[in-house]
Amino acid sequence: MAKTNTSTKTLKKTALATTETNPPMEFRKTNEAIGLRVREGKLSLLTRKIFNVMMYHAQELKTPGINAPIDTPAAKKYFWIPLSDLARDAAYDSKDTEFLKKQLEELQNIKLLMETERQWTSERLVSSVTLVNPLGLKKHSGQVWFGFAFPPEVHELVMAPGTYTRFSIFYQGLLRSGSALALYEICRRYATNPSKVTLVETYEHWYGVLTGNPVSQDEPSPYKYFKRDVIKPAIAEINALTDIQVELIEHKKGRRVERLQFRVEHTKQPQLGFPAAPVVDIELLGRIMNFGFTQQEASDFVAQHGDDKLRTSVAFVQARIELKSSPPLDSPAAYFRWTLKQGAAAAQDLQIQQAAVKKSVSKRADEPTVMEKFLAARAQDGLAVYKELNDHEREPIFERFKAQNTNNMAKLDRGLESAMTRSLFSQWYARELWGEPSVVDIVNFVEQVGLRAT
Repeated sequence: MAKTNTSTKTLKKTALATTETNPPMEFRKTNEAIGLRVREGKLSLLTRKIFNVMMYHAQELKTPGINAPIDTPAAKKYFWIPLSDLARDAAYDSKDTEFLKKQLEELQNIKLLMETERQWTSERLVSSVTLVNPLGLKKHSGQVWFGFAFPPEVHELVMAPGTYTRFSIFYQGLLRSGSALALYEICRRYATNPSKVTLVETYEHWYGVLTGNPVSQDEPSPYKYFKRDVIKPAIAEINALTDIQVELIEHKKGRRVERLQFRVEHTKQPQLGFPAAPVVDIELLGRIMNFGFTQQEASDFVAQHGDDKLRTSVAFVQARIELKSSPPLDSPAAYFRWTLKQGAAAAQDLQIQQAAVKKSVSKRADEPTVMEKFLAARAQDGLAVYKELNDHEREPIFERFKAQNTNNMAKLDRGLESAMTRSLFSQWYARELWGEPSVVDIVNFVEQVGLRAT
């Protein structure tokens, strides 16, 4: 978003005027459907938004068959809205209908298990979706209509919710990640509860709910990474953009965090009504997929990170791929994940990197030189990149390292459990990734950490 000199007071007036002239587009979501635990499939940011938009319009229409663009018995069983309305309300700013169709199919792949004292039900989230243009889908004229139907149990939850929470399409449009939207819905439910806190649940429970991954998947990532990569960014989004404030509460057993809950409060002032950012940039999505990611994985990156950060990271990885003075990357995907975590701070440095030039900057004999400090820091970065790889990708790299260090006294067979081997390997892999350091590298390192060469 471009910076302007508009005062905060003017922005607040604009936001209030926007909410007065445009209704909040509220819908009722049964509490049973908040924080769904998926058994199959995966809920992403866009599929979460699409499902909420479908709920909103179904409740507005009240009866299937209204606006049906074709006169068939089946058409009377669908809710119908213009496809453009679906894209607008889900903040889908792209003309790529094929990608949107794949997201609609993903909704059909999501399987839920619902169980009460009297009933056990296994059901899909959405039973059927269809696109219709009376003039022909391949035509460039005419109106494309989106039709959708829910399975019986879900239909009842949507159309006749018992205990429910009101949500606004406006606020969901501001959120950029699926985990933020999932946490927002759960916490928004408890904002009017006298306790102002959610239920206490295990870390594994929250992992499934916030990531949208099926509960049957392998062991979730360690808590410290889940907190860093999912919880903290989600809370930051919610607190900055919505009508509630959220705080994490950790319940520990000894030093281990085992259970979590969240405290929630309504904000005292309305949030600024900034327009929703596009959810999917198709060109950027394709560039990320070129590194070896699936469409779903690339979509998650686009949803969870700002476009500027992603474009910088993509440029950083692409520049490294094209660097002729270093060996080919073993895994562009792992390097991209590491780059995102580092913020791609060195992207411009790599692009202007010149031929390797060694320059030793001396210091007092009893202190490490600037070069030594630089190499140590870069070795740690190299080790971090290596850890982003899976076991299948790591094995040939370590074998290559062993083959090139046969004369070394270190116990290489112990792998990285040996401190000496770990030190040698991290320095070796850093050279494999980035080659010999240049003058530009050293200067930027000095500026970043505040060293003073003497």
